[in-house]
Amino acid sequence: MGGFLHDKAGKGGRPPGKIDAPLNARLKNVKWGEYTINSLFNVCSSKKIFHANNVTIYQNHVDNSLPYVVRKTTKNGIAGYLIKDEKYANNGRTLSFAQDTFSVFYQRGRYFTGNKVKILEPKLNLSEKTLRFIATCIQQALFGKTWGEGSTEESIGAIRFFLPTKNNQIDFEFMESFIAELEAQRIAELEAYLTVTGLKDYTLSKEEEQALLAFETTQWGKYRMGDLFEKIETAKLPYKAGDLPKEPIGQSILPCLTSSFNNQGLNYYIPKNGATVLKNVISIPSNSDVYRAYYQSREFTVLSDAYAIRWARDDREITAKQYLFMVMCINKVTDLPIYSYKNKLGGWNVVKNKNIQLPTKYGKIDFEFMDRFISAIQKLSIKDVVLYTERKIKMTKYVVGGNK
Repeated sequence: MGGFLHDKAGKGGRPPGKIDAPLNARLKNVKWGEYTINSLFNVCSSKKIFHANNVTIYQNHVDNSLPYVVRKTTKNGIAGYLIKDEKYANNGRTLSFAQDTFSVFYQRGRYFTGNKVKILEPKLNLSEKTLRFIATCIQQALFGKTWGEGSTEESIGAIRFFLPTKNNQIDFEFMESFIAELEAQRIAELEAYLTVTGLKDYTLSKEEEQALLAFETTQWGKYRMGDLFEKIETAKLPYKAGDLPKEPIGQSILPCLTSSFNNQGLNYYIPKNGATVLKNVISIPSNSDVYRAYYQSREFTVLSDAYAIRWARDDREITAKQYLFMVMCINKVTDLPIYSYKNKLGGWNVVKNKNIQLPTKYGKIDFEFMDRFISAIQKLSIKDVVLYTERKIKMTKYVVGGNK
């Protein structure tokens, strides 16, 4: 539900945050009561703290792994996945509470934690939707809090926040139905997006099937990166990453690139004024622990420790799918365990001399194969999303009155 409340609630009043109609109308009529965290939750320490520099963190879920929840303010606090003894895992259907970033997230399944993450275990048998609603209400109350107010289990338990009430009792029914409606609204938006972008069609064409089958027997040619791409010169910006917002706010709406591999390196926002706005290019870190290239399909600019490259030849316009394919090929020579912050790969002056392999046909780069192959991979990847969307819409029709 992603934080539908934005401003602090007045005592006994409603939080006046923005939300799409008609859900906003429902919030306007809600009565709110004040509660403490320890009136609904037991505040517990994690079963075991896993420090990031002492563990192997997988960026994607692998067999026998569980989420690794830290003090991140995004992605549900999940920094990756760990393979550890499950006896150290915290129970699912709880809230994670980061003590210094004051980030509260609902955790559906079992998970491990890093340092300074407490566990809020519900005292009542609350549904997932209700816990998500409550997590957002707690998060709302934490704006402006400081470390001392969340440094101990007692101080966390004493934090006060607002919940919907009815007849002077917590209105769990409202929270349940509100989240169900909000979920239905977001699923409908996802379905519309899939339809507009053409991603709803997950049936492979004959050409796409042939591209998948032909991958193992495809001919590959070696190409020097500097002969294919050019580095884009960008304006030097007077900002430091630590001083920038991590979400768009005010005039700071342009994502800016750093060496991070989280969110494709785009974790901060600046004003457009004075920035070199880029789009449909490839980004690469130049000073990082991970040298992973990404295709950037939306507007952004370069802040520090990274750069952007684009196709240098004037013989064609490169499509998004072709760029995506070439990113995979670039990462075969840049995103390697031998490169790290201590053992740097270097910037474009080094990378431009790297050779990458691209599919060829009759001695020339096979751009058509790239398009068909990526299209096939997208359809295979999106299939589960489309089927999930269809199932969720069918289930939530009862909530939004579609069965009447």
